[in-house]
Amino acid sequence: MWHSEAVKRVTGGVRKSDGDIASAGHDPADARGTAEADRPDDGDFDAESEGGRPPSEPLRASWRPVGKVAPERPRRSGLKKFTATYGWRAYLIPILLVVTALVVFDTTRNAGTPDGGDASGAAPSGGGDGSSPNPVATEVPAKQVDLHIPTAELPEGGDYDKVGKGQWHVVPLGENGGKKAGDSPNLYTYTVEVEDGLNPGSFAGDDSFASTVEATLSDSRSWPGTGEVSFQRVDDRHPDPDFRVSLTSPETTKQLCGQEIPFESSCYISSYQRVVINLARWVRGAKAFSGNMGVYQQYVINHEVGHALGNGHVGCPEDGALAPVMMQQTFGVANDYVAKLNDLPGGDQGAVPADGKVCLPNAWPVPQPKGE
Repeated sequence: MWHSEAVKRVTGGVRKSDGDIASAGHDPADARGTAEADRPDDGDFDAESEGGRPPSEPLRASWRPVGKVAPERPRRSGLKKFTATYGWRAYLIPILLVVTALVVFDTTRNAGTPDGGDASGAAPSGGGDGSSPNPVATEVPAKQVDLHIPTAELPEGGDYDKVGKGQWHVVPLGENGGKKAGDSPNLYTYTVEVEDGLNPGSFAGDDSFASTVEATLSDSRSWPGTGEVSFQRVDDRHPDPDFRVSLTSPETTKQLCGQEIPFESSCYISSYQRVVINLARWVRGAKAFSGNMGVYQQYVINHEVGHALGNGHVGCPEDGALAPVMMQQTFGVANDYVAKLNDLPGGDQGAVPADGKVCLPNAWPVPQPKGE
């Protein structure tokens, strides 16, 4: 998964600053960046110069019949002389001037279009009453890249909604929800949220998603098992959680996370403490997990929450070992593949070496907790 802003690991209980994540009166589509590709230069057209006469060419004399005066040829105007000299090229020059003027005008008009690479213009909502305004999301223009990474492609599977409403509602706590997980005094609170407008039949409903998230983050193999943090799920009565785990449509995900990666992905938006879980991946999973949806869902939760804790991407440390949970396993468990993605704009350039190492998929920060 891709996190849109570079973050440093958080230790010693330091949390990110709180911020207002709602922004009023805008629709996600209104803020999409529009990036025009540069048009190719048509080049300059030079007039043909008069070549010298070949030595073998016979001399040509000016001949006039005796006693007759040749009529004087009418002089051509400047425009006619110009067109006679340069032929069809003379008609092309005005066209090129018009095209150049249009390109300059269009470039100037789009100079103020937001195209930031960190989705910092997004203002996702988090209220559970449906009254929150639409977010203003900065869409990062897609950079066309020819990447052949078979394991990064979205697997075949169930249907899902590609577009949501761009705002989320908090899933209420269940009867047994909201228990603290972990013994560390460094407590992080979180909400579980679902984007409005999604068909619950595609992901088994809000409660199913919320229970999977809470069960994963409460597991001793998850981040509380490190002994460094504790987690507690809260609902919309808690006005300011430390992060929000949000099931999100692919279209809204692209607006928030960017589009440099040509594959479906999830991310963490540190400006708004929002863990964005891509609905397409939640329903279809990733090829590296060989159809094991439960393990993949645990992985993507732990990976993106790992970003919320300040962890960056890593690669496979040893051939055949379990992949670290902060490896981008959605795209594969081979360093060579992940290294290609990290070289894209917005990626962690150099974070993973293309050294040929391949790991086994793994969903947990602490695969083997102490005492087990």
